[in-house]
Amino acid sequence: MTGDTRRIAVMASGRGSNLDALHRYLAALGPRAAATIGLVVCDRDAAGALALAYALGIDARVAAPGPDQGERLASLLAEFEIDLVVLAGYVRLVPDDVVRAYRGRLVNVHPALLPAFGGRGMYGGRVHQAVLDAGARVSGVTTHFVDAVYDRGAIIAQWPVPVAHGDTAASLGARVLRVEHLLYPRVVQAVAAGRVSLDDAGRAVWADATPRRGLTFVPESLEDHEIVRYIDDALDCSSR
Repeated sequence: MTGDTRRIAVMASGRGSNLDALHRYLAALGPRAAATIGLVVCDRDAAGALALAYALGIDARVAAPGPDQGERLASLLAEFEIDLVVLAGYVRLVPDDVVRAYRGRLVNVHPALLPAFGGRGMYGGRVHQAVLDAGARVSGVTTHFVDAVYDRGAIIAQWPVPVAHGDTAASLGARVLRVEHLLYPRVVQAVAAGRVSLDDAGRAVWADATPRRGLTFVPESLEDHEIVRYIDDALDCSSR
């Protein structure tokens, strides 16, 4: 690590698959990684992400909901000298004082193309079923900065996932999750490296001022390494 390496706290409510994907990606980058995972925070003892963090040798804590959660969470992040907070399947609203303290340093991934199919209670299988019920032909992944309202913050990057004939919430969700695991770690690296930030007007801005909408259509049949090639090209990751 260097003095420029950012310390990440990953907040999760579920089994931790995005935590695992982020850990693997940063490890693969080696000295090129702009961040390291210094803490995992879960909202319940039974979260699989907690056990995964212990298995990976990462410090982990439980910050259960309650009237003083914001104060406890802010204190925990300060104790571990956290620079960037990464929500990875965290289903609760982040307390306002933490959102304010980490403005522009708090990111999330959502399993649909926001602003559609977002908001309170829209997570996991509920999102995918809503996509199917609406008759949408394309779903996808959205990464965004976090503000005080569920799924409203400035969009950093999106990637589409086609809805296939005969899809169920489970089958669509599996393909969306696959793309989450490829896109989200690269966005976290970009934010940690200062290549994308939140400006005073609340917009996501890339350091080189090049627009990156991440909306090149990707057929579902592509292998992971091919999707990675498209994502790296859209986000200009390959040379970083």
